[in-house]
Amino acid sequence: MLAIAMGSRYKATVTEYDRDVPAYEYPDGLDLKPGSPLHNKIRDEVMDRAFDSAKTMSGRHDAWSVIDHTLTAYIPADQAERKVQNDDIRKPISIVFPYSYTVLETLLSFYVAAFLQDPYFRYEGTGPNDVIGAILMEKLIYIQCIKNKVGLALHTQARDAFAYGFGVATPTWITQYGSKAVKKKSGGFFGFGGTEETILMPNQVMFEGNALENIDPYLYLPDVNVPIHEPQKGEYNGWIHKTNYMALLKAEKNDDQLFNVKYLKKLVGNNSQLGMSDNSGRNTKSGVQASILSSGKTTELSITRMFMRVIPKDLGLSNEEYPEMWYFEVGQDEIVIKANKANLEHDLFPISVIAPDYDGYSLSPVSRIEMLNGMQGVLDFMFNSHVTNVRKAIHDMIIYDPYLVNSNDLKNPSPGKLIRLRRPAWGRGIKDVAQQLGITDVTRGNMNDASFLVQWMDRVAATDSSMQGAMRSGGPERLTGAEFEGTRAGGINRLDRIAKITGMQGMQDIGTFFATHNKQNMSTETYIKLTGDWQDVLLKEYGKTMDRGRIKITPDQMDINYDVIVRDGSVPGGNYSAVWKDLFQIMGQNPELAQKFDVVRIFTHIARNLGAKNVNDFVRRGGDIQQQTMPNEAVAAQAKAGNLVPMVEG
Repeated sequence: MLAIAMGSRYKATVTEYDRDVPAYEYPDGLDLKPGSPLHNKIRDEVMDRAFDSAKTMSGRHDAWSVIDHTLTAYIPADQAERKVQNDDIRKPISIVFPYSYTVLETLLSFYVAAFLQDPYFRYEGTGPNDVIGAILMEKLIYIQCIKNKVGLALHTQARDAFAYGFGVATPTWITQYGSKAVKKKSGGFFGFGGTEETILMPNQVMFEGNALENIDPYLYLPDVNVPIHEPQKGEYNGWIHKTNYMALLKAEKNDDQLFNVKYLKKLVGNNSQLGMSDNSGRNTKSGVQASILSSGKTTELSITRMFMRVIPKDLGLSNEEYPEMWYFEVGQDEIVIKANKANLEHDLFPISVIAPDYDGYSLSPVSRIEMLNGMQGVLDFMFNSHVTNVRKAIHDMIIYDPYLVNSNDLKNPSPGKLIRLRRPAWGRGIKDVAQQLGITDVTRGNMNDASFLVQWMDRVAATDSSMQGAMRSGGPERLTGAEFEGTRAGGINRLDRIAKITGMQGMQDIGTFFATHNKQNMSTETYIKLTGDWQDVLLKEYGKTMDRGRIKITPDQMDINYDVIVRDGSVPGGNYSAVWKDLFQIMGQNPELAQKFDVVRIFTHIARNLGAKNVNDFVRRGGDIQQQTMPNEAVAAQAKAGNLVPMVEG
């Protein structure tokens, strides 16, 4: 739990550092020097909201930590089990049976198949003049997604959602600078002669585009007065960002809206009440601590990032009396390092939240994995108690008379040992010298009970054997094709709901953010390769101006009106049925059906649902031939009238 000293959240001032830091020029003429009234007021407004949100959200951390232990298959060993492993590392001790992890993997596999199809985001122009621009937008954003590995961030967001109940991500605009090699001619006369040399032009834009950054649920700071899936209804939204002093100082050099970073140098190593404590249980098993500040070899800092709807006049930011969205950053709970109007064209918090098991009202819903925790605990007990009993049973438990048997010989574990009887037992035989204790395995049925639990965990999570890629086992009859297809279809329908919900919650928002940020921030030309579904349309539009199969995109082409098309959650191969194959054969044999239906599009639909991603790559390019099927009598009549002529080769 997060412990907060309410009376001493912030240090009063940092004026003792004034002599060490050069004077800053602050944006809009504001006095944001640490210690100034405006600086402290902004800091307090941001941190008050941050601490209030953190105090509420931290109530879920203990439950999340249990989930972390479950997913990392970790149980702390007690003293008895540590002794067992110290004696023989090969002997098993208590574990977390990793079935919740199996469920999570199945859910994530479906999510990836549903949404990480090329391209991730689809766009459609709202007007006739926006059609080509929407196609270019779609292709450009897909290139940016590949370049900045957006798919990994989407995967992490989904994993957080299934594990903790919600997953959060924020879109960012990345501009990468570097030095470009440019050939320049020097010397010569009126452009003739001279020498050509290559020089490096510094601070050139190498790449710019959309990226996606994950927000750790443990560090998320939402407005606690609104449900988790509706962040746009709140008055603020923020999170803790972990970084280091060197990275911030470098960013300050290229970002004219970042300031006061040098004041943070002497705060490195000071504990941030919000950011420096890691309440998760992810690293417990590995033993790696989230913070290594004690080594003195790191400059880790915690930055509170916060979007807030404020009345600027009340804070002293401007004379505006109506709410505006502003963006603030506070380092180490003390120093304001950024304060600027958000100026986002969409005027939304750039936050995407998915909560597949939301109830419509809760701030932090119970996750799918958390729902299984009770049964997971029973499953662990069943398995571990059986292992303990087996470990106990494989050791000899013998009652013997130490007066008759040499105890040291009996304790010797080596094979082929000799056990000597003591003198009083000589000549009396060995029948009553020692006796093995009878062993009753009371946990013999535990494995059957565990199988029963696993079946119910599958039912609860909608991840039965067919969804996991395993066939049903057991039973007197073989698994029929109809049974398999029906079972799989039922499971997919349940997972389809998750995909549709998360698509509306998160993917639609991210698609909107990416497109709007391209319109607003794109400053340089870029090229895209001519491929994909819209190849014919783009070839017709840009065929004469293409450069080696590539199309140039300019910032003004992104100024369009568009709609984001959210994927329906269908998985390639997921909704395929053998009925489609039968229908396609019937259609090909029936001329009237072939005239009414587009056979090529139906074939393409079947191929895509079977998993083929690049069906259009096999379509003939060039002049399209309109095919029509006619009865033989009609063909003969048209040929006699001269309307049809036979095709001549060569």
